[in-house]
Amino acid sequence: MRRLLSMSFALVLTASAAYAAPLEGGKINLIVQPEPPSLMIAITTNGPSLAVGGNIFESLLRYDEKLQPMPSLAKSWTVSDDGLTYTFTLQDNVVFHDGKPMTSADVLFTVNDFLMKTQPRHRNLMDHVESVTAPDDKTVVFKLKQPFEPFIRAFNFSAMPIVPKHLYEGTEYATNPNNEKPVGTGPFKFVEWKKGSYIKLEKNKDYYLKGKPYLDEIYYQIIPDGAARAVAYETGKVDVLPGGSVENFDVPRLSALPNTCVTEKGWEYFSPLSWLWLNNRVPPMDNPKFRQAIMYALDREFAKDALWNGMGKVATGPFSSKLPFYKAGGQQYEFNPDKAKELLKEIGYNGNGKPLRLLPLPYGETWQRWAEAVKQNLADVGIPVEIEATDVAGWNQHVASWDYDLAFTYLYQNGDPAIGVERNYKTTQISKGSPWNNVEGYSNPEVDKLFDTAAVAYPAAERQKIYDQVQAKLQDDVPVAWLLELGFPTIYNCKFQDIVTTANGLAESLRDTWIQK
Repeated sequence: MRRLLSMSFALVLTASAAYAAPLEGGKINLIVQPEPPSLMIAITTNGPSLAVGGNIFESLLRYDEKLQPMPSLAKSWTVSDDGLTYTFTLQDNVVFHDGKPMTSADVLFTVNDFLMKTQPRHRNLMDHVESVTAPDDKTVVFKLKQPFEPFIRAFNFSAMPIVPKHLYEGTEYATNPNNEKPVGTGPFKFVEWKKGSYIKLEKNKDYYLKGKPYLDEIYYQIIPDGAARAVAYETGKVDVLPGGSVENFDVPRLSALPNTCVTEKGWEYFSPLSWLWLNNRVPPMDNPKFRQAIMYALDREFAKDALWNGMGKVATGPFSSKLPFYKAGGQQYEFNPDKAKELLKEIGYNGNGKPLRLLPLPYGETWQRWAEAVKQNLADVGIPVEIEATDVAGWNQHVASWDYDLAFTYLYQNGDPAIGVERNYKTTQISKGSPWNNVEGYSNPEVDKLFDTAAVAYPAAERQKIYDQVQAKLQDDVPVAWLLELGFPTIYNCKFQDIVTTANGLAESLRDTWIQK
């Protein structure tokens, strides 16, 4: 057996903090935008839900900026030499926020039952698992069917949040009343949610890591208007503007304010990639050449420079360049309206039919402007589009029920293509009811087989060869229209120390945050 050694929790230290011991006390005010539909992140996994829920719920591991595992609910772990057996030893004295002990039974319930019913990507992960057992209250053993190299990166809070068996067993998970007042093991406890105003968390005084968290309270301020969110930071009402919480055109001005710090760290695990869902089930999106024409019609450099303030990077395909096994090259789609028109003429598309329905992402003015830019890009090549704006709940419903033609989204890559990418392209991931799986309805047996083979290939060099083929094939088929690798700087008052200490940033780093007097 080989032991994966515990690693330092602190990845980010300012020079001043390096010479001072963390101080206890105080509160922090952050923006959460938009208002989450739920905080029960074992069911709802969109960005705003995770931003709050990551400080309520935990998983077995955390990850540093290089995606190396660190302790969380598991204090140590071993991996057998044949790569088939993962044994986790749980932390001592862990209790849920209602005071009940957290044991291996809760892990088994979460992994074998709860998430199997609520999360398609978890079901996909468990296809690689032969069994999950608990020889005692402090030990959990995962036995794999074959070596699965990305498995060690699957224990993130967003992918496998541990839920309390005693509150959920035998209930209807989606309607369990505890979803409204979530109970986890995290460093902060849910206290209050005043709809349209704020979400309040307070220090978990029974947290298993002695001395942590340092802060007494967290307030997630809900401010619908982007300009008002910027003013709230300028006036000191909020201390932290998480990535994406203000309009991009305000970022340079706010970053230059006195006593303001900026970091782009904390997105390494998620590596958010934006695209347009293209409903492959209906004409003309069922034609790959039409989808290619859309790619040529989109001025993505303009979107990056004018709408995203130069932040981020134009996407080249289904893998973020920050993701393991990314490969540059393959079929690329520069801004070329003439090429788009040629393809449309080749397939006999004349644009005389009903306009395509485009759903913006309801996350602020930048996304609305982007929808207008896409509408103009497509109109310029003869594709009529009408924008159907909706709120977050409406967007979720439309996309999850496949009631759209084109729809903006951005999804997390989750540290490995077998965990965060294949769910959007494999045939087995076509399932109504989720806006985060294969929503576009793309189905290609060759790609399915390549994904399946790559997931279990060993060593990493063999996985790379297969993923090279996956990327090339998807770049030809264009199941979705890839847009940008998003850049999300966090803007905050410099008195807050250690604000980002993991690859998931604010969503799980606040247990380490403290206020420098």
